[in-house]
Amino acid sequence: MGDEARQAGSYLWFWFALGSAGFAALTNIFAKVGVENVPSNMATWIRVIVIFAVTSALVYARGEWTSPTAMSNKTLLFLVLSGIATGLSWLCFFRALQLGDAALVAPVDKLSVILVMLFAWVFLKETLGWQQWLGGVLILAGVLILAKPQQKPEAQKPDVSTEVPELKKS
Repeated sequence: MGDEARQAGSYLWFWFALGSAGFAALTNIFAKVGVENVPSNMATWIRVIVIFAVTSALVYARGEWTSPTAMSNKTLLFLVLSGIATGLSWLCFFRALQLGDAALVAPVDKLSVILVMLFAWVFLKETLGWQQWLGGVLILAGVLILAKPQQKPEAQKPDVSTEVPELKKS
């Protein structure tokens, strides 16, 4: 845990995570509308430019600029890999939004929560308690329920097997 989190209390991470969830929800809605008449790759490029401008202004305003040459090779490698993964995720996400409903795409995208848990357990050797495993199973169940397109009811057809033919009188 970082020094800021220790000083402000152990739940500071929660408020940032909640903010992330809220902004991610807005991202889904804004992106769905934004990719309607634009190729998904172009939409992603515009998004990257906006993010670059906003984060550059934030780094400058907070005085947090550090020369990348002062960072360790490991740090740079994993930040670059993270950037590549982020870009590929966005490209896939924007294309999915062009092809499907946001209400169906977003739950599938949240499978990333389960993948993060599994990757953290396997690669980072993080310990997960029964609550995390149960939560992961519930998330998976929710994704499966929410992402399944609803079947439109078919028009009712008369059941001809129970009809009795009329007899002709002679």
